[in-house]
Amino acid sequence: MSAKRHRLRLGFLPLLDAAVPIVAAARGFAEDEGLELDLVRESSWANIRDRIAIGHFEAAHMLAPMPIAASLGLTPIDAPMVVPMALGLGGNAVTVSIPVWQAMADAGAPGDGDPAKVGAALKAVIAERARRGAAALRLGVVHPFSGHRYELCYWLAACGIEPERDVALTVLPPPLMADALAAGRIDGYCVGEPWNTVAAAEGAGRIVTTKAAIWRSSPEKVLGMRADWAAENRDTVARLLAVLHRASLWCEAPENRGELAALLSEPAYLNLPAARLLLGLNGAVMPAAADAVPDFLIFARKAATFPWVSHALWFFSQMVRWGQAPMSAEALRAARQTYRPDIYRAALGPLGVPLPRVSAKVEGALEREMPVASSSGRLTLGPDGFFDGLAFDPDAVEAYVAALIRR
Repeated sequence: MSAKRHRLRLGFLPLLDAAVPIVAAARGFAEDEGLELDLVRESSWANIRDRIAIGHFEAAHMLAPMPIAASLGLTPIDAPMVVPMALGLGGNAVTVSIPVWQAMADAGAPGDGDPAKVGAALKAVIAERARRGAAALRLGVVHPFSGHRYELCYWLAACGIEPERDVALTVLPPPLMADALAAGRIDGYCVGEPWNTVAAAEGAGRIVTTKAAIWRSSPEKVLGMRADWAAENRDTVARLLAVLHRASLWCEAPENRGELAALLSEPAYLNLPAARLLLGLNGAVMPAAADAVPDFLIFARKAATFPWVSHALWFFSQMVRWGQAPMSAEALRAARQTYRPDIYRAALGPLGVPLPRVSAKVEGALEREMPVASSSGRLTLGPDGFFDGLAFDPDAVEAYVAALIRR
């Protein structure tokens, strides 16, 4: 451990998937590596994006597609970013208002979160509203460049619902979603926990499906930082990744779940009752399901913190699909270079952390858990399927987007 202590300011939003940096700071893991983590709770993803860009934060808990958008020049301030580490998999859900849920239930929606059946019921509700001349349903997402937007739009489109034509999309910060639903300003939303179970507990909404059901073992939040800062502070970045890896293992351990919920419930972090946070941590978010949602939120298992280039390219494919970015060799290269498994390997390889031998994989190809080749130890991936059975080949991005647009 270096004798010199480095102070890092790290922004986060009040979500369960901010657990890894929160634990890293609160349990003294950062101090063990000669780092001082100054966590700053923010109110919106736009604030996180801008404060990283202008240097208020050295790093942040970020939406996985946001650094890609920055590297593509799609953000207000030109500041290319990199992702040297992911902060977990899953953790999102889709919630609708009670009146919308009642209409969906009448149309045959099950209570177990099956995306195809729930989507078919929602399509029937939308068609009935159109016949009556009612306004389009308004669904909230947390940011234009977010996994929430892309998984919601992917799910809707696969169920025959055209985003921005059959429904309206609007952007709201995560902590405002449940209140906006209760006030009737939106009809539903896709957001990370605990803001789905908050609406359900307060009687304002019903959780209808989850990210883990739409795309199993799918990426969500990452550690984002400016590319120039990462290049100039390689040793500090390596130590930060070591700290966050250790915190991810602690968060993953089932025996720590109660203590983690209590920590996250503190006013400086999520400021909500620990019992409510435990629902999301345990995957107990679907009220009619007999069991917890499998792999609802993963902190360390299944290479959950590895920055897969194929994840970056899938997000890029959705940016192209929905008209946010051009399909070009230059844009594809920028998206690919934003996620940095080389930094991850350099930091964690010497610590004996099992590392995938490849940096990209076909997403949606694993129907069950499967051991894969790793640098050391045992590494298991999957299942990682999309609910509609399609797979994403990161070597055929253009063909994948074209096929989605045609269907």
